[in-house]
Amino acid sequence: MKFASLKNETRDGQLVVVSRDLTECLAVTEIAPTLQYALDHWEDVKGALEEAYIRLNNGTAEKRTVFDQQQALSPLPRAYQWADGSAYVNHVELVRKARGAEMPPSFWTDPLMYQGGSDTFLAPTEDIPLVEDAWGLDFEGELAIVTDDVPMGVQKKEASDKIRLVMMVNDISLRGLIPPELGKGFGFFHSKPSSAFAPVAVTPDELGSDWKEGKLHRPLEVTYNGTLFGCPDAGTDMTFDFLDLIQHAAKSRKLGAGAIIGSGTVSNKMDGGPGKTVAEGGKGFTCLAEIRMIETIENGQPSTPFMKAGDRVVMEILDPLGHSIFGRIDQKVVKTS
Repeated sequence: MKFASLKNETRDGQLVVVSRDLTECLAVTEIAPTLQYALDHWEDVKGALEEAYIRLNNGTAEKRTVFDQQQALSPLPRAYQWADGSAYVNHVELVRKARGAEMPPSFWTDPLMYQGGSDTFLAPTEDIPLVEDAWGLDFEGELAIVTDDVPMGVQKKEASDKIRLVMMVNDISLRGLIPPELGKGFGFFHSKPSSAFAPVAVTPDELGSDWKEGKLHRPLEVTYNGTLFGCPDAGTDMTFDFLDLIQHAAKSRKLGAGAIIGSGTVSNKMDGGPGKTVAEGGKGFTCLAEIRMIETIENGQPSTPFMKAGDRVVMEILDPLGHSIFGRIDQKVVKTS
């Protein structure tokens, strides 16, 4: 199934099922008014939602309407939990190498994860506010999953059944604020403002054979100011799959239905070393920080600037036939105060 939350007078939007080709949608208010409600009552509403989804796709749903992505909020406009991992260790390795720091061996066996703010998420076509250029605004292309209730101490072999939905996310970062926050030894806060999720959340079965071993094996395409910036494959170089991340997140706590777990920045190596730009024949990057790290390693300092007012980033994942799976994140930067 595919779901979206459309703008209405409430914070959480109106739940709709979206057709497989993302052209039409059907309100399912009588079954579940919001996506969080559906997740809280999944076993009770799943059958009715599947019937509505089938009717929509075979053309027999009487009240179907055009699906306008501009009217979509993030599928969960707010969530009880947003925990973001760093599953692509190539990205972490580059970050540390750029500042001359060795990477502890444990980073290859124990996932990194932080708890982000989840009380508000940006809509997928909502402007990204920028207060100060010195804050170092950056985009980050990632995947995320939404869980069912997960018991504390869940093991990897049990985690697959706990994944309800898969999403795509622009995890926005303020790179200039990260070093002083980490220097305090207490983690991210100011440096991680509201993120934005693609319009459509998808059940794993919709992904077919591209979803296997807790990974989505499709390229995540990032276009920056009209130019293809990156298209790394999300299933390649993912050191920790989503089952690992669920087990890690639930080590010392239960996870509630609707908890979101992110993959971290999708990042591919090339020829055993750091990635290369698309222009150089590589898969490019899904964040500015990564190309800046490579520039620092090669030239002693970065030459690519962070985002500024007027910049635009677009993210999308296509299926093997070229159809959008999650819809598009399409955001521009606006100066604010």
